[in-house]
Amino acid sequence: MNHQYVKNVVEAALLAAGRPLTVEELTSVFDERDGSIADEVKGAIAALGEEYATRGLELLEVASGYRIQIRAAVAPPVARLWQERPAKYSRALLETLALIAYRQPITRGEIEQIRGVAVNPNIIKTLHERNWIRVVGHRDVPGKPELLGTTREFLDYFSLKKLDDLPTLAQLKELEDLRVQLTLPGAEAQVLAEAESQVDAAADVEPQAEDDEEPPAEGAGPRTQGLVASGAQDDSN
Repeated sequence: MNHQYVKNVVEAALLAAGRPLTVEELTSVFDERDGSIADEVKGAIAALGEEYATRGLELLEVASGYRIQIRAAVAPPVARLWQERPAKYSRALLETLALIAYRQPITRGEIEQIRGVAVNPNIIKTLHERNWIRVVGHRDVPGKPELLGTTREFLDYFSLKKLDDLPTLAQLKELEDLRVQLTLPGAEAQVLAEAESQVDAAADVEPQAEDDEEPPAEGAGPRTQGLVASGAQDDSN
C-alpha cells in the first residue's frame, strides 16, 4: 500500500477522532488487515512525528494511544479565538490530585493527614466526575476506607504515557513548579514543569484565588505548604 496514502489516512483519523487512538484502531480503518499494514501504520506515525517537530501541532503518545494536539507554546494566542477563558483549578483540588497521583493508593483520611485539613467532598466528587481518579480497593482497617488511584484518562489529560512519566519531586523542586496549562476548549491539557517566568510569559495567568477549605481534620498534622501550583477557583470548592 502506498506509504503517503497510509500516512494521510493516519493523520486524518487522528485529527478526526477527538481522542487518542491505538495502533490497532488505526490499523482497523484500512481494508487490508495483514501484518504489513500494522508496520506501515507505525512507520506513518513515526514520519508524522518528525514532520510535526517544527510545527504548531505535535504528535504525542499518551496512555490511550496517539493523538495530535496543539503545542503548549502556541496555545495561548490560538485560544483567543474563543471568548470564554478555560477553567483553572483551585489549589485544594490540585493538592488533592497530586497526593493521589504520587502516593496512590491513598485514602481520603491519609490525604487529610498530610494536608492538615478535611477534604471538601466536592473535590473528590469533581475528580470522580472528570474520571481522573477511581477506587482501586479498600484499606484493611476498621471502616474499610476507599483506596484512591488515578485513571488512564488522568494520564491522557496530562499528556502522560505512564505514571513513571510524572516528574519526580526532585525534578519539581517544589510542587509550586507544577502548573496546569489548558489548551483549547475541548482539547486536552498538559502538565508543564517549567520555570515560572516561562509559564507566565506563555500564558495569561490569573491571580491565585483563596481556597475554601473545610475545618482542619481532627488529629491532622500541620498542613504541607507548596504542594501544587496556584489556580483560580473552580466549582469544586
